[in-house]
Amino acid sequence: MKRVLIVDDAAFMRISIRNILTKNGYEIAGEAGNGAEAVQKYTELHPDIVTMDITMPEVNGIDALKQIRGMNKDAVIIMVSALGQEAMVRDAVLAGAKGFVVKPFKEETIIAALSKL
Repeated sequence: MKRVLIVDDAAFMRISIRNILTKNGYEIAGEAGNGAEAVQKYTELHPDIVTMDITMPEVNGIDALKQIRGMNKDAVIIMVSALGQEAMVRDAVLAGAKGFVVKPFKEETIIAALSKL
């Protein structure tokens, strides 16, 4: 069972992703509300996969992605972004993101993205 760290500054989005993933057989390793917390939780929890929002306070998702990949070049991170953030998604993929999901998403979209990994 893959362990997932969910990172999003919106609690309702974390809950939504958690519900989708647990229903589909994923284990939730933990949750974080910003990029700084994501880096800390990643080092503590060592999840198999991270779902990472791009726009967050303190440390944004792209900077958190870079920090995590700096610690572990094999980290598997899927970016979750809103429509209209295509340039940021491109930057994230260039920085090492393994994929992305655009909000609002359907359950099958997020499961398909994680299943490809």
